[in-house]
Amino acid sequence: MSDERTTDIPDPEKDASWLDKVPSWALNVLSASVALLLWVVIGAMGIKGIPSPFQVISTGVEAVKSGVLIGDIVASLQRVLTGMILGVLCAIPVAFAMGWYRVARAVMEPWIQFLRTVPPIALIPLVVVLFGIGEIPKIMIIFFAAFLTSIISIYQGVVDTDRTLINAARVLGASDKDVFLRVVVPAAMPFVFVGIRIALAASWSTLVASELVAAQKGLGYRMQIAGLYFDLPTIYLNIIVIGLFGFIMDRILLRSEGRLIGWQERK
Repeated sequence: MSDERTTDIPDPEKDASWLDKVPSWALNVLSASVALLLWVVIGAMGIKGIPSPFQVISTGVEAVKSGVLIGDIVASLQRVLTGMILGVLCAIPVAFAMGWYRVARAVMEPWIQFLRTVPPIALIPLVVVLFGIGEIPKIMIIFFAAFLTSIISIYQGVVDTDRTLINAARVLGASDKDVFLRVVVPAAMPFVFVGIRIALAASWSTLVASELVAAQKGLGYRMQIAGLYFDLPTIYLNIIVIGLFGFIMDRILLRSEGRLIGWQERK
């Protein structure tokens, strides 16, 4: 009589730790709460350069009541959205052309790589000379940051398209146009969204530099003025507002990606 052996098949849900069962939103709230508590403790210690959250909240309430904060948010949002949208709209066709056409890649890639090494703040004197001191130079600096950061991700998505899919489409008689539109473009869409998210982060991080150009309002401008007077609560307030708006817009993009390309296989 032979021995019967049973093999236990591991159950991922059963073996998962209790942390794996906690919803992501709960972990987010916990993380924010711990960070806020640490800030309260550090602020109460009177460490130089770190105001208490109560000081920052008080400054924020005053800025909202006076209308200064709302005006700064509107001005900065207009600049960020305009520069980012224009940058991404220009980056998408250029990136697809570089990824699909060898000649376009040979001509444009060296220039893209060259310009990527130039920090946007270094362009301020040039854009002031070319476009003056109005809104255009501020938007152009953000445009360059969004364009140069998103184009590489999108380009990589085009060149990394599975060659098996392309060859299979050609075997089935698909033309170059059909291969590009029905295989390459859908395969590169996740990289397009990654490029947009990178462009969004670059746009917000470049905002302060762009508002060096004779700005009269804006979150970055307000931080610069506050820095001249060592107004730390105002500096912290504007940093938090920039971070919050950047985070919210990134979450919106992430949700949009899930809805628009939810059919893509997730790794």
